[in-house]
Formats: sequence, structure tokens, C-alpha cells
Amino acid sequence: MTQNLSRRTFLAAASAASLFATRDLAAQEAMPTTPDAALQRLMEGNKRFAADQLTSFEEDLKLLKANTVDKQEPFAAVLSCADSRVPVELIFDQTIGHIFVTRVAGNLINAEIVGSLEYGAAVLGVKVLLVIGHANCGAVKAAMAKQEVPGQIASLYPHLEAAVAAGGSFEETIKRNAVIQANLLAKTSTVLAPMVKDGKLKIQGAYFDLASGKVTLL
Repeated sequence: MTQNLSRRTFLAAASAASLFATRDLAAQEAMPTTPDAALQRLMEGNKRFAADQLTSFEEDLKLLKANTVDKQEPFAAVLSCADSRVPVELIFDQTIGHIFVTRVAGNLINAEIVGSLEYGAAVLGVKVLLVIGHANCGAVKAAMAKQEVPGQIASLYPHLEAAVAAGGSFEETIKRNAVIQANLLAKTSTVLAPMVKDGKLKIQGAYFDLASGKVTLL
């Protein structure tokens, strides 16, 4: 009886050690080094999110925190809407230090957003930059309706006008806006445009479906 118990204890301890070793290995997994590999890492993570099979929570957060106190080396940047239903790290099944995130209602670009993303690419070395629109975006809906709104909310409207003016359904306008903002970044930023031209960075529009959890590249 004692021998069986000891064997079980040993096997349990070995299994636990193996699990923690796996988590440590995952936490230290090398970041993608090319734009295509970075995009693939994001999309594979989204497949896990949509299938309720997240793995990022298994990574050793203590180790991740220790490794990112003095530096950050994210492999991707994301410009998303500020909407609370778009938790960027979660929808790509990523964790601390993996994604450089900027957020603003309507996932639109302005000087501050561009400057932040230029920093992410030129200084931090991200390989892919996604601009993500999402289903039922309130900013786009308000811009389409040209609603009277309090304070500075209407300051968003001019940035969304190009997508709205082209017409089409609510969903089409949301998707078009993501593509427009991505193209603006790729073509007008004096920092990002050369990186895209040289193949060092990929900038892509995308759409997040709230119901399915799936991200579609546009």
C-alpha cells in the first residue's frame, strides 16, 4: 500500500513538473521574425479563442512579468476600437508582452495613434499591424446617422466620413473603415510606409465578429 502510494505521489509530482516546464517553455517561445509568421501566430490564436481553447492562460505569468519589467518585444501591433467587447489579447490568445495595442473609438487614426504605432514598428520591432473593426460598432453607427452628441464625441465623425460616404450596409461600412485606416497607415506614415515597402512590416485591415469570436482579414 505504501509502495503504491509512493509511486502515485512520484507520478503526480513528475506530471506537475512536466506541466510547469511546458508552461515555462511556452512563456519563452520565440517571437515570430517575419510579417507572415506574425500574422499566422495571431490568426492561430484567434482560432483557439473562437473554439474556446485558450492556451495563453497556461503560460507562466510570473516569468512573463519578470522578463518584461525592463523591456518589451511584442511581435504584433493592433489598432482596435475602444469597445469593451474587443479584448485584443484575448481574441488572439496572447499574453503579456506579445501585442502592442492602441485603442480609440472607431479604430481610426490620428496623430497620436500614428505616433504610437510608428514607435511600435520602428522601436519595438513589431512585424504585423492589424486595424480591426468589429460588428455593431457604435462609433460607425453614430457617424452614419450623424447623430447629435454631447462633448467631443462628434470629433470622431470626420475620420469616419470616407467610409460612410461610400454607402453600403452597416457591416460593409465598418469593414471599409478598417481597410481605409490600414491603407492610410501604410501609405501616409513616413515611418511605416518604407517598412511596408521593404517587406519588414505588414499592415492589414480586419473584422471581428462579436457573435462567433472570429477575426476575418480584409
